[in-house]
This record gives sequence, C-alpha cells and structure tokens, in this order.
Amino acid sequence: MLKEFFAGFIKLHIVYHAAQAPVFGLDLIRELARHGYDLSPGTLYPTLHKLEQTGFLRCEDKVVNGKIRKYYVATPLGKKALKEARAKITELVSEIIDE
Repeated sequence: MLKEFFAGFIKLHIVYHAAQAPVFGLDLIRELARHGYDLSPGTLYPTLHKLEQTGFLRCEDKVVNGKIRKYYVATPLGKKALKEARAKITELVSEIIDE
C-alpha cells in the first residue's frame, strides 16, 4: 500500500526536477535516493516513459562522452500539473500535520 502512495510522490518529484533543468535517469535515481526512495532502473525508466507518453515530460537525446544520454524536460502540461499539485499538496499536508 505504501508503494502506491509513494509512486505519486516520486512522479511529482521527477516532474519538479525536470521543470528546473533537464534530468537523466541515473541522476534522478541518486536524487530520489537522497530522499529515501530506492528505485531501480527497471522502475524508474518505465515511469519516465509513462510521464513522457502522457505529455508531462519531453525526452531529448544528447551526446555525452561519446554516448547518447536521454534527458527529460517538463513540458508546459507538466509544469501546469506541478503547479496544481503544489496547491493540493500544501492543502493536504496542512490538514495532515495539523491533526
């Protein structure tokens, strides 16, 4: 059950960072680990692809040290969803903490 709760947090966290600057998979795994989320590439990449398919992220290929690396950037739809989610998160967290 907790895994389902945290899946939404992880998606928001990914879109948040992708709205700040282009991000790539390994960097996101490290960032999420800093917050206690232990994601494998087998979990992260399908999540990134789903966020891309639903229009929240856009993928850009860049050559880094002779290899192609996929960077993800938040789309206008992703940024809008993040803005709306912030308001809902703030309201929800306030209610939960105040109790």
